[in-house]
Order: sequence, then structure tokens, then C-alpha cells
Amino acid sequence: MDAATIERDALSLTIAERALLADRLLQTLNVEDADRMERWGKEADQRLQAFERGEESVVDGPAAVANLRQRLG
Repeated sequence: MDAATIERDALSLTIAERALLADRLLQTLNVEDADRMERWGKEADQRLQAFERGEESVVDGPAAVANLRQRLG
């Protein structure tokens, strides 16, 4: 089966089927990125839990940028 046939067949799928197929194909392109995203998701969860326990403080984005600009001159 050649690429043109696969493309024609894929375009005949429903929107939901095409979306599922596209997602599956994209997952195969960036295996390293998928692993990185999973690790980052766990890190983000841990940071949120620490914040909710009162162990971490946060600074809003504009304040953080202003602080960096001030420190870096």
C-alpha cells in the first residue's frame, strides 16, 4: 500500500476517526518528547501538591518578569 492510498483512505474517515489516527501518529513521532512530557507532568503535580501543603510560594508572571529584569539590569 502506498502513501497516496493511505492518505485517501484516511481522508475518508470520520472526523473523530481522523483525530484519533492523527493523535496516534503524532505520538510515534516524538517518543522522547512524550517521555519528557510525562516526567514534566509528574513534576508539575509534585509542585502543585507542595504549594497546596504550604511548602512552596508562588509569584505571578508579571511580578516574576519584573523581578528578573530588575536583577539582570
